[in-house]
Amino acid sequence: MQITGEMLIGHAAVRGTGGTQRAFNPALNAEISEPVFGLGTRADVERAAQLAAAAFDPYRNLPLVRRAEFLEAIADEILALGDELIERAHAESGLPRARLTGERGRTMGQLRLFAQVVRDGHFLGATVDSAQPERQPLPRPDLRLAKIPLGPVAVFGASNFPLAFSVAGGDTASALAAGAPVIVKAHSAHLGTSELVGRAVQQAARRTEMPEGVFSLLIGAGREIGEALVAHPAIKAVGFTGSRQGGLALVKIANGRPEPIPVYAEMSSINPVFVLPAALAARTDAIAQGFVESLVLGAGQFCTNPGLVLAIEGPDLDRFIASAGQALASKAPQVMLTPGIA
Repeated sequence: MQITGEMLIGHAAVRGTGGTQRAFNPALNAEISEPVFGLGTRADVERAAQLAAAAFDPYRNLPLVRRAEFLEAIADEILALGDELIERAHAESGLPRARLTGERGRTMGQLRLFAQVVRDGHFLGATVDSAQPERQPLPRPDLRLAKIPLGPVAVFGASNFPLAFSVAGGDTASALAAGAPVIVKAHSAHLGTSELVGRAVQQAARRTEMPEGVFSLLIGAGREIGEALVAHPAIKAVGFTGSRQGGLALVKIANGRPEPIPVYAEMSSINPVFVLPAALAARTDAIAQGFVESLVLGAGQFCTNPGLVLAIEGPDLDRFIASAGQALASKAPQVMLTPGIA
């Protein structure tokens, strides 16, 4: 599948007119020359939001089996991209091909799991309390309860998971499963990867005859597109994985709207590690080795990366520091995801 540098708005591929940007290869520390990606404008946000709003009622009212078939079709289309997807994600992230292959499997597994959940229908939590017209002192009306989607959802992908927490990742899968159209803002760290997956979602929507507007993919440098998306009245919830600064900026916008909306955010992490004295005395080297393995996992770019160690000063802690230092010195350098992270 050819990467064109276009956004995907509903069923259309749209060349952004708000400037240009190239993808970046962190392993080579150089831009990927082709294609040039066109950046979106507020008009593109408006178009995508209008389509999503129009698609909301038709999509959420489809039979559950149709919704499940859409999710399964997305998984199938992602698999059909083959090695092209893995190679592009590798070029844009520097992540090992084996890791990305596993992440693709996880992405498809999430979609198929949500499809299964949709099919069984238990997630609706539907209950019916029949009317009791003869009840005294007052009759009771028929009462019915079921979970319903909020409305179109804006999704922001993570830099460190270009597949499983990105265009068709967990946030998108869960929103589509719930019956909510999705507008994704592509992460600038993996523009080509995002377009490939976005086209897979778009193709699945066409193949399963979903309403136009059930999915769109926007591109934008900086914060303008993301902020405009969260502020748009058609958007009813936000899924975000990224920095604390970026997430809190979106929370502020969401809370400041005339109609505040929820932001489901995973923002940054410190992950303190508490090393207790008896454990440190008994397993100094093992704890140090485990700490370092977690520290360097994915070049330290996992949300579980330990950022702070708390222990009681003394000879055992000194041995831990020395052991961890030796273990860390033996580790080979790794490619960071972006120049900013590096």
